[in-house]
Amino acid sequence: MRHLRKNAKTILEAALAAADPTAAVSEALHKRRDLDRYKRIFVAGAGKAGGTMARAAEKVLGKRIFAGCVAVKDGDTARCRRIELRPCGHPVPDVRGVEAARRIAELCAQAGPGDLVIFLASGGASALTPYPAPPITLAEKQATTKLMLASGATIHELNALRKHISLFKGGQLARIAAPAHVVSLILSDVVGDDLGVIGSGPTAPDDSTFATALDVLDRYGLRAKVPASVRERLEAGEGETPKPGDALFENVENIIVGNNQKSLEAAARAAKKLGYRTLILASTIEGETREVARMHAAIARQIRISGQPLRSPACIISGGETTVTIRGSGKGGRNQEFALAAAIDIEGLENTLIMSVGTDGTDGPTDAAGAVADGETVGRSERSAREALAENDSYPFFAELGDLVITGSTGTNVMDLHVMLVG
Repeated sequence: MRHLRKNAKTILEAALAAADPTAAVSEALHKRRDLDRYKRIFVAGAGKAGGTMARAAEKVLGKRIFAGCVAVKDGDTARCRRIELRPCGHPVPDVRGVEAARRIAELCAQAGPGDLVIFLASGGASALTPYPAPPITLAEKQATTKLMLASGATIHELNALRKHISLFKGGQLARIAAPAHVVSLILSDVVGDDLGVIGSGPTAPDDSTFATALDVLDRYGLRAKVPASVRERLEAGEGETPKPGDALFENVENIIVGNNQKSLEAAARAAKKLGYRTLILASTIEGETREVARMHAAIARQIRISGQPLRSPACIISGGETTVTIRGSGKGGRNQEFALAAAIDIEGLENTLIMSVGTDGTDGPTDAAGAVADGETVGRSERSAREALAENDSYPFFAELGDLVITGSTGTNVMDLHVMLVG
């Protein structure tokens, strides 16, 4: 088991290295041969990886940066000389985020013909740059978002509403920056790399409309419950977001520089070097965490029983973003819950390990990125694994065993990584 754990760590390190924002931004900028033709270069951005991406951009561009501002999450330790890094609230937006979004908009509005705006986007950008359309206040926008989240609306439905009560999202930042050339370097944290979903698409065209947003409210019976200012703006329908085909986007490039798939491929290469027969299951894993974990555990059992889909030594890798339905009052995150649910179903399997980790280094409201489980996990614990799962209490369960995966902040965010090893 020590050998499997050491290998799992090596595979994780390879996956994180592939999602390194510094390398991703540096490579993307070094590839460009047109940087010297611009009169001025502005750097803007937002996201959990914002500080790291800004530092990388500053290292490549240096004095060519005319001005810059990037909204980062509280606790970001990156430092820049020419780019302002503004700490903001996440996941709950705050007034600092409003001020940062306003500053970014002001900088982009300064850019003119012959100028370049580089926008650095990563997971968390939407929460870090709240810019409610007047007269909507931040508190009213927060109240609307809470109603939507409690209703069970999908991320696409939530974003359709967000974009139409904001002055920043849904391609509106690209509109503010026009006629300057805009290049967005994007570290994707969403399944399918949908440009309109990552950070609510500040430089991407928007398929939704005010009518779409109203339909969403009606679908969940919320039109009468949202603040009056929100309802009135949506019903007035003035100031529509820019749509696909708009000439505005002829001068905009949206480039994915890092995503979950790239990390899975790097993890697979590392596993093969270690001697494992390797399969990438999918980078689009969604659904209830414990059910997805049970499916992975079933594959481990199948490998043990019949050598399918791979003969051991085998490594199955997957990624995506699952969802936890809160049933108890415990402490944990979706990756720790994934490992706990898997531990129950692989109990007794020899030389079998399952690890689940958030690539940003955080999992729920904890200091752990995730956890690792094996066939002996349930037997080694003095607690009932099933009771801990029922209470969503995965963190203390794995903490007692010393099986939390703690990486610290990784400076990146490309969703989650699941690694299963059958030795």
